[in-house]
Amino acid sequence: MKELTFETLIAVWEEMFGRGLFWAMVVVAALITVAYLYVLIRDRSMSMRKFLLAQLSMPLGAIAAVLFVQKMTNSGFADIGGPVDVIVLLGVAAAGAVGIAILVYTAQALIKGPEAQDG
Repeated sequence: MKELTFETLIAVWEEMFGRGLFWAMVVVAALITVAYLYVLIRDRSMSMRKFLLAQLSMPLGAIAAVLFVQKMTNSGFADIGGPVDVIVLLGVAAAGAVGIAILVYTAQALIKGPEAQDG
């Protein structure tokens, strides 16, 4: 592999997770993103209460993402070989944290609806 291309990354992710699971995750992420954009447009502002609850869920998302990737790759913490592995795991944790925060905020907004404006 002389250069890293988008097609190469997709091939690697398909190999890691399996073609079906990978594309299912892509579809779910796209649906959650569309729902999040819908909520932001509908409400025209962010609710700080919902945002706080979403932020509190971030550590759980980070842990879940790291454990999920380790399970899918049949590896563990003992298999971390160097700085690049740590950077990748931190990236996975950050993606999991942000992803769960968006999911929690969106779910709250869709279930509870927009908050009443004071004034």
